[in-house]
Amino acid sequence: MTIDTHRVVRPNILYFGTPVVLLTTENGDGTFNLAPVSSAWALGQHVVLGLGTESRTAHNLAERPELVINVASPELWEHVERLAPLTGAHPVPESKRAAYRYERDKFAAAGLTPAGSDLVAPPRVAECALQLEARVRGTTPGGEGLFLSVECEVLRVHAAERIVVPGTHHIDPAVWSPLIYNFRHYHGLAPEVGHGFRSETAETTETTEAAEAAEAAEAATRVA
Repeated sequence: MTIDTHRVVRPNILYFGTPVVLLTTENGDGTFNLAPVSSAWALGQHVVLGLGTESRTAHNLAERPELVINVASPELWEHVERLAPLTGAHPVPESKRAAYRYERDKFAAAGLTPAGSDLVAPPRVAECALQLEARVRGTTPGGEGLFLSVECEVLRVHAAERIVVPGTHHIDPAVWSPLIYNFRHYHGLAPEVGHGFRSETAETTETTEAAEAAEAAEAATRVA
């Protein structure tokens, strides 16, 4: 194994490969906000989000703690990027005015479709294959008041049929992967290099890969 030479650096941001989620929350007038977030991680049946304190999402959740965490996949990156310079805060906070503009209907601006939820008021994003209805259970300020860590309990998970292992409740990682935000660039996952000892889908994944390899070999034989 090669050991690289390292040096001390001071990057402006530390998005070292984090998943992108689209959060839907309810505005005070009964409409809904849609916002991309690239600080999200799961702990059991809870998801922790990193939000800016001046964001419309943070204000909405402080008053109405229901939300949907829609997990984006790589093919949605352009829709996510359309949302990136938009804010639902009006007037736009002074700290955001140089880079952001107000948008009332973010679903339309992003070219995405709202779909009704079962247990919470905010809608799901129909184009996202994985959607988590959730409720805020705790909020912790940080960064000298610049951001919040928001703990959300997942109440219900919606998954597209195509990404679920048949006959189970498992998401098939051979079929679906999240959109990754890596130092302000969008990525999909690279091909699998292995699986953890607690994997419940490893056998299914290996069977799928073997079937795909056999199909490709058969196709190559027919062409030859």
